[in-house]
Amino acid sequence: MVLLEFAMSPTGEGESLSRHVGRILDIIDRSGVTYQLTAMGTILEGDWDEVMAVVGECFRELQKDCRRISMNLKMDYRAGTEPRLRSKVDAVEGHVGRKLRT
Repeated sequence: MVLLEFAMSPTGEGESLSRHVGRILDIIDRSGVTYQLTAMGTILEGDWDEVMAVVGECFRELQKDCRRISMNLKMDYRAGTEPRLRSKVDAVEGHVGRKLRT
């Protein structure tokens, strides 16, 4: 199971990038991959081929009309199929002894 966090945006497209981010999130949401949107990026959860296909599709969408694209990506792989997107947060909250703002 892969957890992949990424942020992708065009450069040179002005100060507000929300319309481009919206294009990417539309692809992610329609993909069926489990995801979590954050203020600084999006976390995808699934198998390697599945999440990398979504990232590739997002890139190709921006590539249509953006001459330069920046992306930050980090990935964590752990053997098995148990979902970890929420369980990792739950584990930390268990150690802290309370719910945290997530």
